[in-house]
Amino acid sequence: MKVKNSLKSLKNRHRDCRVIRRKGRVYVINKTQGRFKARQG
Repeated sequence: MKVKNSLKSLKNRHRDCRVIRRKGRVYVINKTQGRFKARQG
């Protein structure tokens, strides 16, 4: 999982990427390609 300041570019890496807020943190998750995971902050 990558930790980045901005997730906008990571969202565009794959068409199935979704930006989700959990417990005050922002995550990029991808159900079909598990390697495209990221967290902000």
